[in-house]
Amino acid sequence: MCDTNPIKLGFVVAEFNRDITYMMEIEGREHAAFLGAEVTETLYVPGAYDMPLAIKKMLTNGKVDAIVTIGCVIEGSTQHDEIVVQHAARKIIDLSLEFGKPVTLGISGPGMTRLEANERIDYAKRAVESAIKLVKRLK
Repeated sequence: MCDTNPIKLGFVVAEFNRDITYMMEIEGREHAAFLGAEVTETLYVPGAYDMPLAIKKMLTNGKVDAIVTIGCVIEGSTQHDEIVVQHAARKIIDLSLEFGKPVTLGISGPGMTRLEANERIDYAKRAVESAIKLVKRLK
């Protein structure tokens, strides 16, 4: 007997570089629907660095099977972009392990230009696909 309930995904979306994260979000939602999953919760945060708190809140509520992060960190004149992504990614991994649920990394960057960021909009689709695969394989 197979499970007919769709996988419930939460999206945590960064508003920084919103012109890009908006397109990433749309592609992620479309891909989730294509794969038979539902995006049941969405939280918008100022930037990628702010994601862990929103992820923790969503995981604590227990209403989603996995979380997809969507963000874009573009290179600046300092190493700020590297610090932001390294710390966000580390905490995202920690939360996934703490709660035993997939939290996938759909954050493009660091070290990329705006043009390169536009070329990586499909990172959201990859993160959605990873979340769905992990939920199915970890059951």
